[in-house]
Amino acid sequence: MLLEMKNIDKAFNGVPVLKKVQLEVDRGEVHALLGENGAGKSTLMNVLTGVYTRDGGSVVFDGQTLDHITIRKSEDLGIAFVHQELNLFNDMTVWENIFLGKEIVNAFGRCDKKEMIKRAGELFAELDVRIDPTEKVENLKTSEKQLLEISKALFFKAKLLILDEPTTALNNDEIAHLFQIIRNLKQNGTSFIFISHKMPEIFQISDRYTVFRNGEYIASGNIADITPEEITKLLVGNADSFRDIYETRPTGEVILKLHDFSGPGFEHINLDIRRGQIVGLTGLQGAGSSELMQCIFGVTCATGGSVEMNGKRIPYHSTHRTMKAGIAMLASNRKENSVIADMSLLENMYLAEHTLSAMNFPIHRKAEQQKYEKYRGMLGIKAQNSSDSILSLSGGNQQKVFLARWLNTEADVLLLDNPTQGIDVGAKAEIYKLILQLAKEGKTILINTLEIPEIQKIADYCAVFYEGRIVKVLQHREIDEQTVMLYSTAANA
Repeated sequence: MLLEMKNIDKAFNGVPVLKKVQLEVDRGEVHALLGENGAGKSTLMNVLTGVYTRDGGSVVFDGQTLDHITIRKSEDLGIAFVHQELNLFNDMTVWENIFLGKEIVNAFGRCDKKEMIKRAGELFAELDVRIDPTEKVENLKTSEKQLLEISKALFFKAKLLILDEPTTALNNDEIAHLFQIIRNLKQNGTSFIFISHKMPEIFQISDRYTVFRNGEYIASGNIADITPEEITKLLVGNADSFRDIYETRPTGEVILKLHDFSGPGFEHINLDIRRGQIVGLTGLQGAGSSELMQCIFGVTCATGGSVEMNGKRIPYHSTHRTMKAGIAMLASNRKENSVIADMSLLENMYLAEHTLSAMNFPIHRKAEQQKYEKYRGMLGIKAQNSSDSILSLSGGNQQKVFLARWLNTEADVLLLDNPTQGIDVGAKAEIYKLILQLAKEGKTILINTLEIPEIQKIADYCAVFYEGRIVKVLQHREIDEQTVMLYSTAANA
């Protein structure tokens, strides 16, 4: 046994996120760590690598009991975490990234550049990785950066590699190459914790599995002794997370048409969306649903196909023209993409509308105040004064202000990307009711979310994405967590 973690507890601000969980990894095995978003996988790995301090439980690695784990100590022991978001410096060369903080010096105490380049080249040759050690990282493909991260860890004799969604940005040939490297290293005794939602890959490369759900240990065993369908049931459980408040209602003509639409992260999307419909988009992180929304709104540039609004084609890569056409977008990650911290509630609200009307007339505070009061009442925004900072509100109330920002443009189509991310259950329920009410009033809404119960509550139908394509369209009555998980992980293949 290489790693044994027992009864691990971890809480943040008094809220438990890991509850007596366990994980065992043998030497020379690939161990799949499985769970839905928020199940506790990343938290446990951060405990193992010293990012977080555990509240309880024990950790034994390579026969050594680890009482106080730090990042440096975990690295020295031979534990390496290759994150989904790669930790590389793009403006440095490949060899500089490998030896950063661990430089080889000559007899005069100076960095031995030639020796480091030589050793990097030898490592790549051993792993059958074709990367020039002198190349700048910014010039590498995503797949090459992924292999560089793994090579970097192996150079310093990592005994356990944690791979977090390592194939997200790789094509089939690149995945096959990566898996061959993993198999070769496994034969030499290297162990892997493989975090992935893709069932075909899990069953192709893994020896054993452990499943977490809601911060709790559920099950573990040999991959050979279980099926993808059985794992899916372990992942989602039997609980009915949300009461279905969906209501049928009449819809109108086709208002938004996507024809063979392709762009960064997705391809060949065909959808005819009617006035007053609520359409759910879902899939694993990076599967293409969020990328589709960004491209429709003009944030990224399409590579093919077309978007039509009310029968008129919208030009590629023009957010302003998209807004003029009657499309609005509530972006994901409120902190990075919506909050204007040094503006008041009122200013945050009228920002989008005045982007459209700035050439026509000046801002009249009294008129804007009246609009603010209208939306404050409609959305139930809990705020004292419109001149208060946006940062004075809770996450749920901030999100309502940003929704008011886009409603104020009088857009006919609303693109909502993870609209309830990071807000509490009560605020979520209010936003669901609001979405349903807006649809009754004729607004057309696309909602992208990883939380299937949200889609169950409000969507007329759901488009499930896998690796950039829509692989299944489910009508409202067909939507459930297990079915969506089967298609979003290709477990049905």
